[in-house]
Formats: sequence, structure tokens, C-alpha cells
Amino acid sequence: MRVKDAAGNWVSRPCECQAMEREMRRLTAARIPAGYWDCTLDGYDTAFPGADPSQAWALKTARAFVDAYPVDTGGKGLLFVGSLGVGKTHLAVGVLRRLIQERGVRGIFCDYGALLKEIQQSYNPRNSITEFDLLDPILTAEVLVLDDLGAQKPTDWVWDNVALILNTRYNNKLTTLVTTNYPDLPPGGGALTDAERAAREQTLGDRIGERMRSRLAEMCVRVDMTGKDFRQTVKRARFG
Repeated sequence: MRVKDAAGNWVSRPCECQAMEREMRRLTAARIPAGYWDCTLDGYDTAFPGADPSQAWALKTARAFVDAYPVDTGGKGLLFVGSLGVGKTHLAVGVLRRLIQERGVRGIFCDYGALLKEIQQSYNPRNSITEFDLLDPILTAEVLVLDDLGAQKPTDWVWDNVALILNTRYNNKLTTLVTTNYPDLPPGGGALTDAERAAREQTLGDRIGERMRSRLAEMCVRVDMTGKDFRQTVKRARFG
């Protein structure tokens, strides 16, 4: 689009529609699931009945992170920790969307459990998608949302994949936004019986190993969230 500048000269400038198209392409490439597509920071409700103060603080932290990115964040990300339904993924997606829209970042959303299943399927020789094809976007994205970390049953293979993703991104100073339902505590239960260990609440250290939990502490600022399950109260499904 050609317009006149302050001196009266004709100059070329990109039109708004082109900028919007580029933004939409970046958002589409981020692979945000349909259920979270409309999640924004402005749309995160902290005023509903029963809302916990930690949710308002988490929103404030998320907004401050966007404002500080990338100069003052130094490659660090955010670790959203809390029980089901408090809005961890909503905030992580909201940060990702804002960074794509305002900073033009190349970001991607990854459900960790789904990624592991896709990697396992890639081992089938009839599958044309390789493990490298699946992992390369995760390892190289400027901003990654790693959702539901720890949900997969811990095995040596699972821990190896956790280590690959976190260490690669840490070494390259790439920003990672992580959500987890497990408390950010070390592994426990070493002296317990099998029954006691099964009944004890699992920790993030149990699920991903203490070495990777320690790595996360270097990579991310922890954001603790508590409260009622938002989906069981405000957003309960209904007809009409």
C-alpha cells in the first residue's frame, strides 16, 4: 500500500490486512488446540465467586512476563503449578498468543502426553513421520507451551524425553511455558510401603525425576495457583 509520509512523499507500507494475515499464520502454526483457541489474558476471569487470590496474582505475573519479554526475561519461562481447573493452560496459552501478536514470536503448543504417544507411533516402520520430525519443532520453537508435564506414567524412556526437551531448550536459552498438576516438590516415599506409596500424593519430582525438576527451577519462574475447579463451577457444560 502506497501512502504519503509527513514530507508529502509517496512511500510503501504494508497494509493492515497483510499484518493480520501474518499474525493469523503464526497463530495457526502454533497448534493451539480448538478448546483453548479463545484463551487470552484479557479473557481470564479472576472475579467469579470463589476465585482464589493466587489466580489474580498468576494473571498479573503472566502480564508482567509478556511486558518484559524478551530483554528482561533472559530466556526464562514460567512454570504454572496447581490443581485441575484453576486456569494454568488458559494463562500459558494467553501468554503465547500475546507474544505471537505483540512480539511476532514463533511459538508452539505441545500436550506432553500426546507428544509421547506420537513419538511411540513414529517407531512403526510403516509410519512416514519420524521422531525427529515430531521433536524438531518442540526443540527449536522460540516459545514453547509444554502442557500437562508429568501426566505420563514415569519410565526411563519418558524421563529421557523430558531431559532431551528441557536440556536442549535450556542450553539454547529458549523460552518454555510449562503447566503441571503436580506439586513442585522432590520425589518422596522411599521409606514407605508399596500401599503407603500408592496412597501418597505424587510430586513433580516423582513424575519427571529430581534432576529435571531442578532443571525446571533454573528455566522457569514458578507460578503457584490454587482454587476450585473453574470447569466444575463457572464453565460446567449445559444445554441452552
